[in-house]
Amino acid sequence: MSERLKARVLLLVGDQAEITTPHRDHRDPERVPVERLVRETGIPREELAGAELVAVVSAAGELERFERA
Repeated sequence: MSERLKARVLLLVGDQAEITTPHRDHRDPERVPVERLVRETGIPREELAGAELVAVVSAAGELERFERA
């Protein structure tokens, strides 16, 4: 069973995006490849910073995919 969480792109650092969720705040954000977010959400790179997303998390706690909020 998967869980859906609110997520937000804090900022982009090179080819990585820093993402916050209810489980990972700004002090310890998830790092996700920018290319993956663009591919999965369709949001252009230049619009990712500050974007609100939905993170789909597997039962094992892995980030399965991201969707537009």
